[in-house]
Amino acid sequence: MEQVFSYIISLGAAVMMPILFTIIGLCIGMKFGKALKSGLYVGVGFVGLGIVTALLTNNFSDPLTAISKIYHLQLKVFDMGWPAAAAVAYNTAVGALIIPVCLGINFLMLITKTTRTVNIDLWNYWHFAFIGAVAYFVMGESLAWGYFAAIICYIITLVMADLTADKFQGYYENLDGISIPQPFCQSFVPFAIVINKLLDMIPGFSKLDIDAEGMKKKFGVLGEPLVLGVIVGALIGVAARLEVKGILGLGVTMGAVMELIPRITKLFIDGLMPISEKTKDLVNKKFNGKKVSIGMSPALVIGHPTTLVVSLLLIPTILAIAVFLPGNQFLPLASLAGMFYLFPLILPFTKGNVVKTFIIGLVALVIGLYFVTDMADDFTLAANAVYAATQDKAAHIPDGFSGGAIDFAASLIGWSIYKLTCYLKYIGPAILVVITIALMVYNRRQIVKDEKKAARTEK
Repeated sequence: MEQVFSYIISLGAAVMMPILFTIIGLCIGMKFGKALKSGLYVGVGFVGLGIVTALLTNNFSDPLTAISKIYHLQLKVFDMGWPAAAAVAYNTAVGALIIPVCLGINFLMLITKTTRTVNIDLWNYWHFAFIGAVAYFVMGESLAWGYFAAIICYIITLVMADLTADKFQGYYENLDGISIPQPFCQSFVPFAIVINKLLDMIPGFSKLDIDAEGMKKKFGVLGEPLVLGVIVGALIGVAARLEVKGILGLGVTMGAVMELIPRITKLFIDGLMPISEKTKDLVNKKFNGKKVSIGMSPALVIGHPTTLVVSLLLIPTILAIAVFLPGNQFLPLASLAGMFYLFPLILPFTKGNVVKTFIIGLVALVIGLYFVTDMADDFTLAANAVYAATQDKAAHIPDGFSGGAIDFAASLIGWSIYKLTCYLKYIGPAILVVITIALMVYNRRQIVKDEKKAARTEK
């Protein structure tokens, strides 16, 4: 079995994932040509990720090293962004089978009424594979512990998607029947609930709201990720005391990264959407008449005006804080492109209040910086192992740095599962099992209660 996994991993995600997705497509009834095309889109996406990540690491490692020396900073964790995390996730024994394993668990939870969400956001399964991959390497390349961490994360996320579905659907327009089973987004729900209630206790605070749409218009061209990337890159060049040529080069390079990452993401979505739609059709036939939420990517709502405004305000704020934050070793760069994904499940609790959303996002990100710093050594262990096995450039960390990313590494759910699984032997996993079972039982009671209520209404 180990030799089989080693061979699969050696193929690299760009080859392995097209094969896997083609097989999945055929299994759910897609025609071969359509299934193959979906798989190839995913493979091309991984090739693109490697190119973009190499662009980032090759151009920014020396300037960041210079900045650290000039200003005596301890920013030793290089921001690899989500491409590196995804590469680590899918280039491991855990990632090789994460999609069919999680789909099987999802089906079992549906028939046992412990969830009503069908997670067809297949691309974002890398989040579960990532935490499983880190646990896999930290625990001595143990598949059992790797899948344990991934499955625990998956189950908790499905339950959270159910519990937040009504709130999500009530706030956003035209998204009835949709939930968000993405652990990174769900990790910010506790922050949203607690901080929002605390802010409501301050007299008159709710009146401190700003028109998001108006602010978005005022930002103008500065609101474009391309332009924002150019500005951030140029500022890094200035801080590194480069010549004008070097400053302009870094600016354009960072702008390219900010612009290309969303475009590459579209390749993955183009590849996964046909499979997702087919899965959706099969589920609707199987559970006809029952309330079932379709789990989709938070990309559906990241264009909300409040999300855009708060993201643009937070980016320079968190960059400044990261430099001076005691104990932090991580400077967000590539992860800035994923900043928009903090807010899809925060906005329903703040009702789009810009001030509240900004404060919640700031607190969550500051804590997230410490999460990334804490996980950096083990992220690096996993990334180096993947790079050694596959030569995947997306997983290559520049010499002299550790690796990290806000995307998921800053996740409360992911970090908690990682720490409890890897560093609190047996007791931590036992705690996770108890919490997971308790959430499943609670969710089942809510589902059964809703079904009984719906039955009485029909009568």
